[in-house]
Amino acid sequence: MPADTTPPPPPPPLRVPVADSHTHLDMQSGTVEDALAQAAAVGVTTVVQVGCDVAGSRWAAKTAAAHTAVHATVALHPNEAPRIVHGDPDGWSRQGARPAGGEGALDEALAEIDALAALPHVKGVGETGLDYFRTGPGGKAAQERSFRAHIEIAKRHGKALVIHDREAHEDVLRVLKEEGAPERTVFHCYSGDADMAQLCAESGYFMSFAGNVTFKNAKPLRDALAVAPLELVLVETDAPFLTPAPYRGRPNAPYLIPVTLRAMAEVRAIDEDAMAAAISSNTARAFDY
Repeated sequence: MPADTTPPPPPPPLRVPVADSHTHLDMQSGTVEDALAQAAAVGVTTVVQVGCDVAGSRWAAKTAAAHTAVHATVALHPNEAPRIVHGDPDGWSRQGARPAGGEGALDEALAEIDALAALPHVKGVGETGLDYFRTGPGGKAAQERSFRAHIEIAKRHGKALVIHDREAHEDVLRVLKEEGAPERTVFHCYSGDADMAQLCAESGYFMSFAGNVTFKNAKPLRDALAVAPLELVLVETDAPFLTPAPYRGRPNAPYLIPVTLRAMAEVRAIDEDAMAAAISSNTARAFDY
């Protein structure tokens, strides 16, 4: 059966406006203006546009400069670093096939991220971190070097650090401890369990929950959300990915935040207005806007 690509219907609007703490407008269909208008119509009045490579980070910065409802973060995604160093012959990333550039090419890319991170409308450095799902042992050194460099850039510019952690919990926490985490650190699309949520809470790390918290098999995520301190909880789409149930598999966008937020309020056994008010305040604090 072909995938259903029809956009899900808009949910009832939230009464308390919130932010989508992590989205990729550049990977969604339609214009930025339409996406922002659709989101605002359901009470999602702010979005954080996340960069994953040099071109995407430039685009994020430019888009945030043009729209007051958009804040940018800039970075090389964990999977981008090994591609820069070792090449990307199958062209898995959006840039097509690329030859190996070596460590020098990674340095050049990091220098550009550093320059973008200095801009006032860039509020974070990320998504960075470690991803052991797509990158094998050969790419781990490039990932870790890139991650450490992003931590330093975030601290030097006083920006939030946005972490992508896929099947790499222990090493992500280890590197953060070794380098000293920035004052504001966000685990995007939080993927750990309740024990890890307690470790994150002890360090004051924000935990951002995406649509996968609504999936049937995601009990460990709901357990983590149940124990995470409310003042450290954020919500995100990671759109166009991770569309919440019952629309899983269809295109995600910031206007679907209310679906995830309401599911989160249920897990916490609080009303949706209290959940939205906490998330709104937390996101502004996490990204300093």
